Amino acid sequence: MPRSTLFHARLYGIVDLGYVAPTSLVRVTAEMIEGGIDVIQLRAKGHSADDIQKWGAALLPICREAEVPFFLNDHADLAASLGTDGVHVGQDDASMDEVRNIVGPEMLVGRSTHSLAQATAAAADPRTDCIGFGPLFATPTKPDYAPIGTAAIREVHRSFPDLPVFCIGGIKKESLAELVAAGAKRAVIVSGILQAPDIAAYVRSARSLLPAS
Repeated sequence: MPRSTLFHARLYGIVDLGYVAPTSLVRVTAEMIEGGIDVIQLRAKGHSADDIQKWGAALLPICREAEVPFFLNDHADLAASLGTDGVHVGQDDASMDEVRNIVGPEMLVGRSTHSLAQATAAAADPRTDCIGFGPLFATPTKPDYAPIGTAAIREVHRSFPDLPVFCIGGIKKESLAELVAAGAKRAVIVSGILQAPDIAAYVRSARSLLPAS
């Protein structure tokens, strides 16, 4: 899947096992797609490789049918085995050399960045297809990371116009107007989507608040 696919993305959703029961993964993913989500990532911190493989195998065809890019968090080996569209790795995970050796040159690779300096380092490597930039606000998903705020959003977009930047961290539908005013083009929402009483409606509403690609 080409990187250009991500330039057209506005809203990135993470199906996080910290919020979703395994028995609800398929339903939640389908509802996110119904609402118009642009990218989906499966994040299953602390779960076994066998379980992640099983869950990824269940969600991948749903995303493929809808032509929504499907990323796996952290596990490059499982991403390669499943043939996902992408893998997302953190600052403390494998190097880009290691990741590319596992997944090859075609798979999309995203990298978490927590400062302008880290974003600069990621952007300098042409093998990085997108970055998550944050956490912008305090978030229980990443309790050990201090929020970096919104001041650098415009700068990171100006500096790296050819790299899709997804703002992340404590973002809810209610904060999107503030982010867009600060220069954001794309956002990741986790708990706001997953805890919504109507997931499809929440996704639809949130996506409408982000700039058209």
